[in-house]
Amino acid sequence: MTTKTKIPEMLIAGAMLSIFCISTTHAAQQGDFSLTTGVDYSAGKYGGTQSTDILYIPITGKYEVDRWAFKLTIPYVRITGPGGVTKDTGVFRATSSAVRTTASGLGDVVAAATYNVYTSGAVDALLLDLTGKVKFGTADDAKGLGTGKNDYAAQVDVYKSVNQFTAFGTLGYKVLGNPSGTPLDNVFYGSLGGSYKFTPDTSAGMILDLRQKAFASGAPQRELTAFVSHKLDKSWKAQAYVVKGFTDGSPDLGGGAVITRAF
Repeated sequence: MTTKTKIPEMLIAGAMLSIFCISTTHAAQQGDFSLTTGVDYSAGKYGGTQSTDILYIPITGKYEVDRWAFKLTIPYVRITGPGGVTKDTGVFRATSSAVRTTASGLGDVVAAATYNVYTSGAVDALLLDLTGKVKFGTADDAKGLGTGKNDYAAQVDVYKSVNQFTAFGTLGYKVLGNPSGTPLDNVFYGSLGGSYKFTPDTSAGMILDLRQKAFASGAPQRELTAFVSHKLDKSWKAQAYVVKGFTDGSPDLGGGAVITRAF
């Protein structure tokens, strides 16, 4: 039997942030590097009688070079509820518990690589990206912070700009790992949205996200997000958003804010 040394979860995220910051000097010489952090909060009953509240604080490092973009997200998560619900996955296990408990810790680390397959024109541009993602099951499944299994996804993203308006859409497929005693189905997911640039520094828009249900007695996800983004200067950008869910697979309401520092 091995003995695990317990490290405060926020210290883990802080240590990872330090690693990202140390790497920026080299990254800036090779390509574009940015760090993003923020706070996301959501609440919903997910078809039950008790609310599940999720606080999600991610740190994301992004490195872009040529046609490639690489991202690594390391989150802290706190979930208060009867269990069976996680961030992004939504309901992954049926539960009849009426007792709400709180658990917190390191969330699921997500790595992604994106390749820009096609770009047409500087004005009224059309862009096509292909992305592969791995969600590592680093969140403690015994505490209900995640499924404890890895997920794998592939998606295509399309962007089309016309004057100050940009339309975008996503179509993807996710292979879900099966937590103990709960077989999950692989799912298709997608989104459709648009944004309008009111000034060179400020834009706003909406996104509709859709996803199939992950297990037989579960529910699909349907969420509408409204957002506003503002470039503070050449290095800093801030964004705020609100989310409304329309099915038992989604939170009833959510929202958050993020800030990005480019190097």
